[in-house]
Amino acid sequence: MKFKFTPTVKRILYLLAGLAIAILLALVLRPAPLLVTVAAVERDTLAVTVTEEGRTRVQSRYVVAAPVDGRLLRIDLDAGDTIDAGQLVARIDPLPLTSEVQSAQAQLQELEAQRRGVDTQRPKTEALQQAEARIRAAQAAQQQAEARIQQAEAALAQAERDRQRAETLQSEGAISQQAREDAALQATTRARELDVARREAQAAAAEVAAAQDALAILQAEQSDPDYLEDAFTAQIASLEAQLVRLADDAARTDINAPGSGAVLEIMEESARFVAAGTPLMEIGNPDALELVIDVLSTDAVQVEEGDRVWITQWGGDETLYATVSTIEPSAFTEVSALGVEEQRVNIIATLEGNGVPLGDGYRVESQIVVWQEEDVLQVPVSALLRCDSEQSDAPGWCVFVVEDGQAQQREVAIGQRNPSQAQVLDGLSEDDTVILHPTEQIESGKRVRF
Repeated sequence: MKFKFTPTVKRILYLLAGLAIAILLALVLRPAPLLVTVAAVERDTLAVTVTEEGRTRVQSRYVVAAPVDGRLLRIDLDAGDTIDAGQLVARIDPLPLTSEVQSAQAQLQELEAQRRGVDTQRPKTEALQQAEARIRAAQAAQQQAEARIQQAEAALAQAERDRQRAETLQSEGAISQQAREDAALQATTRARELDVARREAQAAAAEVAAAQDALAILQAEQSDPDYLEDAFTAQIASLEAQLVRLADDAARTDINAPGSGAVLEIMEESARFVAAGTPLMEIGNPDALELVIDVLSTDAVQVEEGDRVWITQWGGDETLYATVSTIEPSAFTEVSALGVEEQRVNIIATLEGNGVPLGDGYRVESQIVVWQEEDVLQVPVSALLRCDSEQSDAPGWCVFVVEDGQAQQREVAIGQRNPSQAQVLDGLSEDDTVILHPTEQIESGKRVRF
């Protein structure tokens, strides 16, 4: 018996068939899920570092230089030789300096003899004593002459009185004319004697003045050679200073090591004339190394003394460690490989451990740990992208989280970060799955697969 569908049933069947075809077409034409790379949000230790190249150097480095001008004798040491503090490492021929010292000593003796000879040009003590005795004798003669003047004046006064009395008596006829003339003659004689006495007194006074002048001349001659003595004294002082310098230079022709260690480099090995200050060799202890890392000044402000340093790419597989000991206070300008001027700062770090398999001037890759914390919720930096923040006007950070096979954009708060990982402060939970390197094709609600 042939089964027949009613028109209603046929319509229903046709409707179901069309619906099935439409669903199949929708499934066939639906976009395929986008293939993405994902990573899980997890908790782990996070460290923020400043990564730069560094180089090793000896901590206590001594440059031994020529202390004086002279002929350097050949240095018998080689780079790498071990030396002790105070050991003779180089020598300058001392003969020229010794000859200069002897010549200066001879000149000094000659000047001292000339200075002593200055005293022979001064008046002797006996001459001064004779001049003083002459003054005393002249003064005594002057006093005698003045006494004779007084006697002559008294005698003249008496003779004048006798003359006047004789004239009176003669006029009265009491005496003769001859007696009056004798009295007048006596008065004239006494006047002449007074004149002679006065002349003798003047001569005595002149003798006193002459004797005093002679003494003054001798006394002046006593100090006249002082300028010669001062000149010789100045020359002697200059020569003595020169002699001290020459003697010191002569004593420094033997050059000793300032410290124990090894010879790092020989700059002047062969014998030749060198000037004072010429570097001859470098000495240091190759076992006491430190690390010099020059970083950008903007990175240096994050570094503190005591920060840990990880050393990699030094030629071995293990990681070496150091500790920041000094941050130099002054920056310097350096031109980068791209021709950009940069302000950089040297960070000095002390290597940890003994027997570090490095030498002076080795290149290493160093990472200065400026922040580190354990059990930090973190997300790969490659999952972050800039987006409009809902909490502020400034752009924020977002990630795409995979939920039920679909990408969902979510804003997150980021804390510390390094080149690979970032600290998550808010917006994600542990074990959330985020899309790495999101492209413009990824949107919220987009189906993804991984």
